Amino acid sequence: MTVNKYQHHVLVLPEDDANRQIATGFILNSNVKEHAIQVLPIADGWGKLLDNFKDNHVSEMRRFPKRMMVLLIDFDRQGERLSYVKSQIPEDLQDRVFILGVLSEPEDLKRIKKKFESIGTGKLEQIGETLANDCSDNTNELWGHDLLKHNKTELDRMILSVKPFLFN
Repeated sequence: MTVNKYQHHVLVLPEDDANRQIATGFILNSNVKEHAIQVLPIADGWGKLLDNFKDNHVSEMRRFPKRMMVLLIDFDRQGERLSYVKSQIPEDLQDRVFILGVLSEPEDLKRIKKKFESIGTGKLEQIGETLANDCSDNTNELWGHDLLKHNKTELDRMILSVKPFLFN
């Protein structure tokens, strides 16, 4: 689905296919207005994602002030990755760019069992749908998991900015 670039919208730039699957599941959630969000092709690595963002999206974001972006990366348990990626975002766009991701790798979320039996195992799209439910319902069930809780500040900031036009 293509978004209307003149209306409020979110583009999601995923690092890899696992992140793309999570983002796709997020959009499949019935609470998400699918015309307001679009998942872009994978970047094939967090470094390439940054290059892609700077080379292809910075100028477009300046051209379309209602555009917001989510950079969906693996943190690979590298604590400094978030601050490094943030440092690469131009100051005038920082309030419209959000950096989210799994503390390690998205595949590790597939191993979540007990509390999240409804997700099943091996279903990254279902994980994305569950994350969307958390956002629309103002809950922190899955977002509060050890592999995702480091996203809290970015997620809170993003929800304040996008919830009014992204969720039914």
